[in-house]
This record gives sequence, C-alpha cells and structure tokens, in this order.
Amino acid sequence: MLLLPLLSLSALWGFVLNLTVGDGQNLLRANTLYQTIGVTSTDLGLQLQAERTRSVAAATTRRLTEDLGEQRARTDTSVIRFQRAAVEAGDAVTEEMRPTLDALNAELARLASIRGDIDTGNSSRLTGMNEYNRVLDALFRLYDHLVTVPDLALFQQASSLQSMGNARELIAREQALVGGAVISGDLSPAEITAMTEYVASRKFMHARGLAGLDVSLRQPYEEVFGGEAFLSFSAAELSVVKTGRPPANADEWNTAVTKLADQLDKIGASSTGVIAERATDGATAIIVRIALAGGVGLIAVIASILISVRFGRRLAAELAGLRTAALDLAEVRLPRLVQRLRDGDEIDVKKEAKPLKVSGSAEITDVASAFGSVQRTAVEAAVGQATVRQGVSQVFLNLARRKQGLLHRQLSLLDAMQRRTHDPDRLDELFRLDHLTTRMRRHAEGLIILSGAAPGRAWRKPVPVLDIVRAAIAEVEDYARINVETMPAAALDGGAAADLTHLVAELVENASIYSSPETAVQVRGDLVSNGYVLEVEDRGLGLSPQEYAEINARLADPPEFDLADSDRLGLFVVARLAQRHGLQVTLRASPFSGTTAIVLIPKRLVTEREALPPAPEEEPLELPSRSSRRPKPLAVVGLPNDGLPRRVRQANLPAQLSKPPDPPPPPTTERSPDEVRDLFSAFQRGTQRAREEADNEGDDS
Repeated sequence: MLLLPLLSLSALWGFVLNLTVGDGQNLLRANTLYQTIGVTSTDLGLQLQAERTRSVAAATTRRLTEDLGEQRARTDTSVIRFQRAAVEAGDAVTEEMRPTLDALNAELARLASIRGDIDTGNSSRLTGMNEYNRVLDALFRLYDHLVTVPDLALFQQASSLQSMGNARELIAREQALVGGAVISGDLSPAEITAMTEYVASRKFMHARGLAGLDVSLRQPYEEVFGGEAFLSFSAAELSVVKTGRPPANADEWNTAVTKLADQLDKIGASSTGVIAERATDGATAIIVRIALAGGVGLIAVIASILISVRFGRRLAAELAGLRTAALDLAEVRLPRLVQRLRDGDEIDVKKEAKPLKVSGSAEITDVASAFGSVQRTAVEAAVGQATVRQGVSQVFLNLARRKQGLLHRQLSLLDAMQRRTHDPDRLDELFRLDHLTTRMRRHAEGLIILSGAAPGRAWRKPVPVLDIVRAAIAEVEDYARINVETMPAAALDGGAAADLTHLVAELVENASIYSSPETAVQVRGDLVSNGYVLEVEDRGLGLSPQEYAEINARLADPPEFDLADSDRLGLFVVARLAQRHGLQVTLRASPFSGTTAIVLIPKRLVTEREALPPAPEEEPLELPSRSSRRPKPLAVVGLPNDGLPRRVRQANLPAQLSKPPDPPPPPTTERSPDEVRDLFSAFQRGTQRAREEADNEGDDS
C-alpha cells in the first residue's frame, strides 16, 4: 500500500529526469559530433568537390595537371583528419550513425581506384563524375545524422539548412559537368540527362529549404536568388538543358557560378552560426529543467520515503504475521489434510478448518477472515472429491463383481455346449466365443484394479513363468501373432500370479493393437541378478521421446485415476499392478522402430522352485485362464504348420492306469476333413478336462 505510491512517485521523477538528462546528453553528443566529425566533414566535402571538378577536366583533356595532383594531396589530408575525428568522437557516434559512417569510409576507400581509372583513361567524363558523386552522396547522408538537436523548431531550421547545402552540392555538380563540356565543346545525351536531373533536384532542394526556414534565415537566400549572379546562372543552366550544348561564353558561366557559390557559402556559414547560438540558448533552458527535475524532485522523493517508513514498519510486521499463517495453511495444513483424505481417513470439516490467528489493523483481520473462508471451502471441496472418488471406486467394484458373476455363468454355458458339440465348425466358433469371454473377464478385473481392490484369483504354490506368459497370451485377441521365445525355467509367487498374468496380457495386447497385423510380437524372459525380466517387443510405429518419458513417469509413479483420462486405460492398470507388487515397468524404443516393454519382477517374487519338466517329446500348452483357477499345462506333441494342437492320449493318467501311447500317425502333407474334425474334438475334450482339474485345484487353494 505504501510502496506502490512511493515507487510511482520515484518512477515519475526518474522519467522526468531521464527526459531532461537525455536532452542534455543529446546536446553534449551534438556538440561533440560538430567539433569532430562536423568540422572535418565540411572540409572533406569542399576538397572532394574541388577534386571532382579538376578530375572531370582531366578526363576531358586526357591530361594530368600539377594542380590535380596538389588537390588530391589536399583531399587525402582531409580524409585522414576526418577519420581521426570519427575515432575521437567515440560514444557520440550512435548505433544509428554507425552504418552510415561505415558506408562513407567504404566510399572513401574507393578514391584510389577512381583516380586510377581517370589517370589511365578507362573512365569517361560522366563516369568519373558519377563516381565522385557517390562519395559525396555518402557524405551528405552522414550530414543528415549530425542534426540531433532536442528542440523541434531548431531541428526544423537545421534540416532546412541541410537542404540548402544539398542544393549547393548540385550547383557544384553542374559546374563540374558544364566545365568539362566547355572544354570539349559538346554534351553527350547521357550528360544532358544528368544535367536535367541536377537542375530539377537543385530547384526542389531550394524550394524545400526556403519553405522551412524562418524569416531571419530565409531573407539572405531570397536576396541572393533575386541577384544578378543567380539569375545569370539560372539562365545559363536553362539554356544548357534546352539546347543540349554548353554555354557559348565559358567565362560568363564560370564567373556566374563562382560568384553564386561564394555567396551561398557565406550565407551557409552565417546561418550555421545562428543555429549554434540558438542551440546554446536551448542548452541553457535544458540545464535549468535538469536542475528543477533533479533537485526539487529528489527532495520530494526523500520526504515521501521518510514519511512512508514510519507507517511501513508497522504494516510490514502485520503482513509478516499474515504471511506466516497463510504459508502454514498452504504448505502444511492443507497438504496434510489432502493426504489424510487419500489415505481414507474420516475428516471433520469444522475441526480442521480452524480460523487463522493474526493480530493487527482491521484490514489485516479482514484478510485473515477471508483466508479462513477459503480454507473452509477448500476443505469441503477436498472432502467432497474424496467422497466422489470413493463412490466411483465402489461403483467400479460392484460393476466388475457383477460382470464377473455373469462371465462365470457364461463360461459354464460354453463348457456345456462344448461337451455336447462334436462338429468342428461349431467347436471353432465356441472356442472363439470362449476366448472373447476370457478377454471380457480381464477387462472386468481391470475395473476392480482401478477401484483399488485386488482380484480374487490366487494360488498357494508358485506358478511357472511360462504358464503365466501363455495364460496372458490366451487373453489377447490376436494371440496367433505372439511368439514366445525360449526362457529360463522359473516360478513366481502364486499370490501375485493373477496380477502378473493380467499385467503381461495388457502389455501384449497393447503391442498387438499398435503394430501392423503382418508383424509378430516377441515375448522373451531371462533371470537377472535382482529378479526376472520379461520383454514384450512389437514392430509398430513407436512413440516420440517425449511420449516415452511421460508414460514411463506414469508407470513409475501412477497418479490418482482421472475419469477424463481414459485414452490409455490399460497402461494405468499396468501402473497400478506394478505399484502393488513393486515391479518396474519401462517402455523404450526398439531397434525395429517399435516399442519394447520391459517388466522387472523383483527377486522376492521369484522362487527357487523350477517349472515341472515336460513329458518326453512333449511341451506344455497354456489355455485361457479363468477366475479362481491356476494355469495348468497340458501334454501335447508340438504344434503342426496348420496350428492345431495334438493331444497325447492317457498322458496325464497315473502310471498304474496308463498304457503305452499309440505311435503318432505318419506326417501327411494335407489332412482330410475327418482328421480335422477328430483333432478339434480331441482338443475340446482336453480343454474340458484341464478346466475341471484347474477348478478342483483352485477350490483347494
């Protein structure tokens, strides 16, 4: 409250002081530029004009005179003085002036080549003159930047005088061009065009300059323009433009031009003195403004500071107390309350939303009361959100349980239908329906996981890793594309087997969905020093590094479930399962431009018990897992190039009841429809028997 007005007053004082001091700095810079670059550049312009006139005459006569050599020496001396003065100007040369100054130095560096072309005769009269004109144009552009006075009226007068100086340069160009033409006796068409441009530009510059000058500065120019010298010059230049020939009387031309140039130079010098006197008066006024703005304003600022300090100390102490109470509310009390709500604790809103205890003025007390209202609203909102989340979780759990019950009944019906059916086509359709039901069961379990509860399936004994992987693959729609590589024999804790099966199924399904149907998904595993590693690799399009980083962050530390964020629900379920059992799940780009999901199972879940060895010439085949069932391998003789399993009769009977198995039929290149039907029937009977055994063992657990 006190600092803002004080800062505003200080800023206003600084702004006014900056304006006045800026004007003073502009005056100092303008004076420095005038004493350095301004004086030397004026002499440089005169020397360049003189050298141009003599160079045009030399290009016309093709003779180099001693007078031209002396003039070039004077020009070189003037160039050196100008460049030294530019260095002495230092910081007075602004960033806006620097490109113009560099351009002029670049043009001055061309003098040697310009002179060489004239000396060797490679340059015509007009060409050589235009080269000198380029140098002088760069010099006059620098003149425009030297006019940096802070007073607007003074700036207008200085700009008008600059226009009159530009007109004086055009007269010098006419003098040089016509002087060379008088020697040769004619003008080329290009020279006539140039002469016409010079005359038109000279008239424009004179009109522009006179329009901007005040009465005292304009009167001398008007007297010159009404005099005999200017009228003779105007008549001669008009005759040259109309006839295209140089003046018949060269002496009259030279006399008129020389006399006019002298008059204009004298007026220009006197006018420059008048502008300097006016600038001095303006500088005095600026100094007075600086003193007022700096001195009086500083006194006012100091007085305001002294008055504000007295009231500011008391207000600062009150605000410090309010700040401490607010920080305690925001950083300690509210976060602790939110954490308790996440942990499921019961919260008493009236007890937790205590008012802030502060002392001070009425305004501070009102602010503390407002903070208390905000606190109470925040607590009520947090409690309400926690209640809503609990309700949603309960809805998920109830729906999932009901869905599971229906799915179990549906599985029972499918089992009964499979037992009564011997038609291979019908068995195939029933098997597909059975597979879809298994996937629906997994989605129902996903709802249970999202609700925070745990699925009911569990086993007392360790479950082989290979059985868990195959059970997970059986719950994926595109299971035919999944290739399981050879992995070391190991078993995992039976209490975590169901969750691990669900986790692997989610990763495998995700890999199959986001990869081309023509590609395979590889699943491999290996024992490592700190546990067991499972890898699921697809050959899809992959993700960007930023997307991998975001997903891995969620998998490492799953956030609270958001109903609006359901695009990657399977990965959220994976994150919840990984957090529950201490797994590490990471996604990264694979060498095949796809994605590799890596699951590190901790060593505490890996048991020393190895998987049961398969029967001779047999390997285990996992069937789709069921609720409250343990995956159980069936003895089969491989998988043929047609993909149908072949069950070995009496392979699971006790030794006392078993008999030597019939030798396998010789391989054929193509099976008959009857053979295919028998294979499906055998597969259905083996499936039914495995389910019954799994049900019995699940009941025991």
